[in-house]
Amino acid sequence: MKVIYNDGKTGECPKEEELHVIRHTAAHVLAQAVKRLYPHASFAYGPATEKGFYYDVDLGDTKLSDADLPVIEKEMQEIVKANLPVKPFILNRADALKLMEERNEPYKTEHIADLDENEPLSFYEQGEYIDMCVGPHLTYTKTLKAFKLTGLSGAYWKNDSKNKMLTRINGTAFATSKELEDYLKLLEEAERRDHRKIGKDMKLFMFEDVGPGFPFFLPNGMIVKNSLIEYWRELHVANGYQEISSPLIMNRHLWETSGHWDHYQANMYTTTIDDEEFCVKPMNCPGALMVYANEPHSYRELPIRLAELGIVHRHEMKGTLHGLFRVRSFTQDDAHIFMRKDQIADEISSVVGLIDQVYSKFGFEYFLELSTRPEDSMGSDEDWEAATNGLADALTKLNLPYTINEGDGAFYGPKIDFHLRDCIGRTWQCGTIQLDFQMPNNFDLSYVDENDERPRPIMIHRVCFGSIERFIGILTEHFAGKFPVWLAPMQAKVLLVSRKSEEYASEVYQMLKDAKIRCELDNRNEKIGYMIRQAQYTERVPYMIIIGEKELETKTISIRTRDSNTVSMTPEEFLTKISAEIKNRD
Repeated sequence: MKVIYNDGKTGECPKEEELHVIRHTAAHVLAQAVKRLYPHASFAYGPATEKGFYYDVDLGDTKLSDADLPVIEKEMQEIVKANLPVKPFILNRADALKLMEERNEPYKTEHIADLDENEPLSFYEQGEYIDMCVGPHLTYTKTLKAFKLTGLSGAYWKNDSKNKMLTRINGTAFATSKELEDYLKLLEEAERRDHRKIGKDMKLFMFEDVGPGFPFFLPNGMIVKNSLIEYWRELHVANGYQEISSPLIMNRHLWETSGHWDHYQANMYTTTIDDEEFCVKPMNCPGALMVYANEPHSYRELPIRLAELGIVHRHEMKGTLHGLFRVRSFTQDDAHIFMRKDQIADEISSVVGLIDQVYSKFGFEYFLELSTRPEDSMGSDEDWEAATNGLADALTKLNLPYTINEGDGAFYGPKIDFHLRDCIGRTWQCGTIQLDFQMPNNFDLSYVDENDERPRPIMIHRVCFGSIERFIGILTEHFAGKFPVWLAPMQAKVLLVSRKSEEYASEVYQMLKDAKIRCELDNRNEKIGYMIRQAQYTERVPYMIIIGEKELETKTISIRTRDSNTVSMTPEEFLTKISAEIKNRD
């Protein structure tokens, strides 16, 4: 694929960069179409993204709706058909500012002011449209073959809530129509699996304006949540963890010591108690550090593995809130391991094994990313190098492939991120392992070694689910609400076909209930087809037990699964079957 660079030279684009160039060019075509339809529009940022592209636009008093997208898209198609050449040119700072001011682009003008004043600026022109950009781009607009606008959202200028809210027009683009068609089908499937819709149908959770970003879990949702927590506790006891609980609100000085006040303050909620400033915890780690510091430790005790299901609060921008995926309060399944340097490799191996066991349970594949030191960090170069090498060496010894994510580590240490791949190919970052040399030093932690000296322990921060709430959202979409039997809010539902068999149906229901199976008896005066559809498609019950006169005569039950398979067996046989599935968490 031929592209043009900001110096005017053309060349073949590396295969791995083609999609980025296509989408970046699509963003420019989008902006040109918007400018034609809304001449008063001014533009902020319009980058290519992992899933497509967007442009943030100031339309003044004009409000766009989804009904406007086909009109914009049609204008984009006209620009593509015109086969406009894409022409780069370079300007010095003064001329660049003059050009953007003449074209009434205040956001571009402000952006120029943020850039190095000695660096020349590159622009790309297609027809009457000019945009400031480093490129590269497609050489002609006709080369853009497959694109689609996918929706509207809001975005603050520079992602700062103090600035104006702009209109974000989202889209996607691919090299071929077939790739676009496949992606749009994926979007349709993702919409069908939307955990917000399924959560409402299954009565799992809700949101209210009284607490934006703070989920309400309903009785069915609490069954799912508590089932996950029960599994989590069993797993951690088996792997040598001790469970703790730390306060929700702690003194500001603690967060200054941990480094969160300097590096994470914008995301923290605060309150005043007894004329003193306190913080609602955004992380569980300082609490674990205080527990460790509560008493002296010997090298023989290490590693000490402290696990905590801690509720944390983090301020997220209102426009970024999204169901259970982005909330302001969630339960983090944290663990903090205190160890000696010689134990790093073994502990990381053990944590990787535990996380792998969890993800395998739900049928997730995953890949690993090693995130290195960010710009906003604390600690010495030597400690960061040792921590990063420690993680890399552990992954190498485990023969686990990984990619490097430069500069995306935590402010106190590098990390390994686990990215899950769900059943329709989407990826989610959930589990993480962070190696920390800094906080044990900040809190003056130590242990007594075999020479009666007091070295610092090394600390691992680690989560499996990440956020339990978010993990429930991921599971809901992964299974399309058809949870495994052990997680399902309702595991079986007895459906009555005939009044003559009502007593027998009640006996079967009571037998299951006595065996601790989560079940209900539907003896309404409704047609059996309606009851089946409600149980199968709305409530997504794993097993529907259909009982009529035939079942009464043979003392059997007809079992219908969510996949519409029906078999006949005795109540006792079914109880044995479902009990084993629940016990084994199949």
